[in-house]
Amino acid sequence: MTRILVVEDNEDLAFGLRNNLEIEGYDVATAKDGKLGLIAFERIRPDLVILDLMLPEMDGFRVLRALRQNGHATPILVLTARGEESDKVRGLRFGADDYVTKPFGLLELLARVEALLRRAQSSRGGADAEGQQVHRFGSVEVDPATRTVRRGPQTVELAPKEFDLLLCLLRARGSVVSRLRLLREVWGYSSAVVTRTVDTHIAELRRKLEENPSSPRHIITVRKSGYRLRG
Repeated sequence: MTRILVVEDNEDLAFGLRNNLEIEGYDVATAKDGKLGLIAFERIRPDLVILDLMLPEMDGFRVLRALRQNGHATPILVLTARGEESDKVRGLRFGADDYVTKPFGLLELLARVEALLRRAQSSRGGADAEGQQVHRFGSVEVDPATRTVRRGPQTVELAPKEFDLLLCLLRARGSVVSRLRLLREVWGYSSAVVTRTVDTHIAELRRKLEENPSSPRHIITVRKSGYRLRG
């Protein structure tokens, strides 16, 4: 059974999430603060984490950073307050795979949970030999087999979804990839889901890989269409 860890200090919200996720067939554990969340993670090794950012004892940002620094690639969905754009960006920089803004709809959250789990399962399943070839553009080298990225002599740390997004652009071989296609292929979302997740991840890729992120040479926006990668 798929295990989900919910780290949330609001007892009513945590109870509601646990109840609804269990109805969907998931095995759910909860933790009411950041420190207990890390302990629970090591104990149950969940398949996905739902993580509130504003937590007592240790906030969600520190929990997120600790999990990624310890090498855990488990999908993490963060919960952010309405209008806190900086929290969303900071969470993604620390390695979150996606975010939901409070208050959120249950169906949206369930859709994102399913998409993250499906994507993680697909990644574990591996890819064909062509998909594992090393890609290069500018001074950047991308190795899908080891999921590593280098910019010149330096290794660049990408969040899991940033890496998947970059691969999707690379495999398009310079063609334009629409936001909808990126949502479907990287996050597994249906066309009914509207999100700025793609744009936020693109901004992070530019910050990490472009010499001048405000005037990118490689990760190009195609107005009203999507994005493409130029060598």
